[in-house]
Amino acid sequence: MMPVFALIVCVPAFACLALAMERHQETLFGARLSAAVSRVVRCTGRSALLAALWLAVAGKGWALGLVWYCGCTSFAAGVVYGLLIVCERWLPVR
Repeated sequence: MMPVFALIVCVPAFACLALAMERHQETLFGARLSAAVSRVVRCTGRSALLAALWLAVAGKGWALGLVWYCGCTSFAAGVVYGLLIVCERWLPVR
């Protein structure tokens, strides 16, 4: 069950990392976030990825846990990337 939680944690982690980028901030919010807020969001994303790594390794061991983690991060990055494309096309131009 813990590896499934790793997958669930990876999606918001990559969302945080994407929202820490100025281009995505302008697309979604219409303005850039302050440097301090961007730094907090970036650190949150990194911490969540570390937590997901811990969950995957704790659930499946080092050998399969690392493989599972790589799959989780790849899938989560694809989901976030797809959602960013959809949001960019459907949100009104600001």
